[in-house]
Amino acid sequence: MTDKFLIYGIPLPLTSPPHRLLKLFPGELFPFRVFMILFFMIIMLFSSSLPAQTRDDSLQVPICSYIVKETGRPTVLGEKDIERTVSPASLTKILTCIMAIESGRLEDNVLITKESTMVEPSKAGFNEGDRIRLVDLVKAAMINSSNDAAFAIAIHLYGNVDSFVAAMNSKARRIGMKNSRFTNPAGFDKGIYAGNISTAEDLLRLTEYSVKNPVFNQIARLEQAIFMEQTTRKVYCLKTHNKLLNKYPYAVGIKTGFTTKAGKCLIARAIKDNKDILLVMLNAKTDRWNVAVNIFDKAFSTNNPSSESFAQIFRGDSGVSRSPLMESLEKADKREFGMSTVGYTLSKRVIAHHAVTELRYSRPSKRDAIARLRESRMSKRESIVGLRSRNGAKHHVVAELRGSRKSTTHQVARLKNGRKLRNHEVVLSKPARKNKRRVASLSAPVMISNAAYHEVSA
Repeated sequence: MTDKFLIYGIPLPLTSPPHRLLKLFPGELFPFRVFMILFFMIIMLFSSSLPAQTRDDSLQVPICSYIVKETGRPTVLGEKDIERTVSPASLTKILTCIMAIESGRLEDNVLITKESTMVEPSKAGFNEGDRIRLVDLVKAAMINSSNDAAFAIAIHLYGNVDSFVAAMNSKARRIGMKNSRFTNPAGFDKGIYAGNISTAEDLLRLTEYSVKNPVFNQIARLEQAIFMEQTTRKVYCLKTHNKLLNKYPYAVGIKTGFTTKAGKCLIARAIKDNKDILLVMLNAKTDRWNVAVNIFDKAFSTNNPSSESFAQIFRGDSGVSRSPLMESLEKADKREFGMSTVGYTLSKRVIAHHAVTELRYSRPSKRDAIARLRESRMSKRESIVGLRSRNGAKHHVVAELRGSRKSTTHQVARLKNGRKLRNHEVVLSKPARKNKRRVASLSAPVMISNAAYHEVSA
């Protein structure tokens, strides 16, 4: 491409002999024409000495390190810089969660401390004083990558973050993670938590160790987690960041991660035709979901894929081509559902599988169900006391009713007396009718004898 550009950029007369080129310039510009001829000749000689570069050589793999391997087999299908130490971001939570699962205390009610809530997003949004089951904290950390859940797990299991981190590094050495060092349970890599590092090889070993645990497998493949706070009964519904579960029907987890320093990270797992493939990608500068889909397709379609065939998938910063399986599923979904949005490729069978898996794990155990039933039932004594209190209340109501009836009778009697008094007052207020004869007798002069007068006056 460089050669063609230089050749096409030179005027056509330069292909003629030098003595013919000199005639193109007037005599006054002879020094200038000599300089221009020499200048173009030097450029031609320099460009011809440059090595030709092909398109494949100019492009580099846009991922810092990766490794592809089938679980249970020693052969690595593809790799790049697997011992290079980088920041694993939230992939650290895999170690935090497997330690919580192996503690045997998944039914513990964990008290959320203030230190657990003072973390950066993403987080579930727990409040200080909340009580969350340990198994629900594991779900929040694995599915939603909640940092407050990871810190709550560490503080509950070991009392403080520093003690848990020491246990993390000891566990990592026992697993065989010889090039890893952890500073916190969530995957922070700045400030006081700087130095949280691992490698693609170590993270693959951690994943192969973790998937041997059935509880870890059940949680890692869930698309969402629904649980309640134990005191206030507040419901939390947390969704996964792993878009591969919706893009690829054979995907079964595991974990995503991202920080500014670590870039886009992914540990993915897919199972098809008795093949269990694990993929670790660190600091991806391309579409990690489509890259993962193409890698899994290559691994499942070829019996012995070479490392070079996987490396070809990563080439190109502008993205990767879509896999034949993805295209066929998208076309089938468009025909069936009439959808124009690209990306809906999860079949009904896969959706049902994820739903059944989540439902089975979300069911409480028999012991928990019996305990909750006993708590909801009242004892015999409590039932009798409640019944007596209700009977007493009934008698009180009857007494009040009878009293209200008496008061009603009393009010009626008072009303009748009031009517009588009112009638009497009306009668008294009427002017008395006087007898004419009596009035006349009263108005006549009274004749009193002298003797009677003297008797009266005496």
